[in-house]
Amino acid sequence: GADFVISMLPNGKIAESLYIDGAALLDKVESSALLIDCSTVAAASSRRIGEAAKQRKLRAIDAPVSGGVAGAEAATLAFMCGGEAADVEAAKEVLTHMGANIFHAGPSGAGQVAKACNNMLLAIHMIGTAEALQLGVDNGLDPKALSEIMLKSSGCNWSLEKYNPYPGVMDGVPASRDYSGGFMVKLMQKDLGLAMEAALASQSATPMGGLAAALYNLHAGQEDGNPDLDFSSIQRFFGEQS
Repeated sequence: GADFVISMLPNGKIAESLYIDGAALLDKVESSALLIDCSTVAAASSRRIGEAAKQRKLRAIDAPVSGGVAGAEAATLAFMCGGEAADVEAAKEVLTHMGANIFHAGPSGAGQVAKACNNMLLAIHMIGTAEALQLGVDNGLDPKALSEIMLKSSGCNWSLEKYNPYPGVMDGVPASRDYSGGFMVKLMQKDLGLAMEAALASQSATPMGGLAAALYNLHAGQEDGNPDLDFSSIQRFFGEQS
C-alpha cells in the first residue's frame, strides 16, 4: 500500500465523503499510511476526519496550503498542519517536495484555522491597498509613485510589495493581465466564509473580516465575470465607485 495519501478537495462535504462516508477511504488504507488532507475546509470537517482516523488507529493530518499557482510551480508552498507533532514531522518527507515552509499549527483542525486567519488578513490588506491606491489616483497621484512611497513607509504590506492590484504598476501580476489567473475571487469568498464560520463558532469579533467578506461578495455579484477574476480585481470595484 501507499506510504502517503494526499488529497485536495473543494469542500468539507466532499472530503468527509472520501474519508468517512461514500468512498470510506479510512476503511481501505494500510495502517502504516499517513493521510494528508490539503483541502481548505472548515476546521470541524478536519476534526471529524482526524477523529475517525484515530478511532481506526490511523494517522491523519490536515495541511491546507498557501502560495497559489506560482508557489506550487516553484515548490515554495506553505503548509499549515493540524494533527500530532510526530505525524506532521513524518509528512515533511513528502511535503518538502512541494513546499518551502511547513508549520505545525496545533491539533487536528488547527491547520484550517491558521489558513482562515491568514486569508482573512490577506483579504483585508488587499482591500486596504486597493482603497488607498484609488484614493491617491482620484486625488491626482500617479499609482506607481504612490506605491513606491508606501513601500518605503509604514503602509507597506505583502499586497503592495508582491501583488500590486493597480494595473500598470507591477509586471507579472494579475493586474498586468486584466486580472486573469492567480487566486480567484470565488476562492477568496470561500475562504472568508470559512473564517466567518470559525468566528461565529468561537464568538470572535471580526468586524474587518466581515466587511472584507461583504465587499468580495458585492464585487463578485457584479455582472462582468468577477468571480473568476483574481482577487486583486477588488481594485476595479473601487475604481467603479469613483
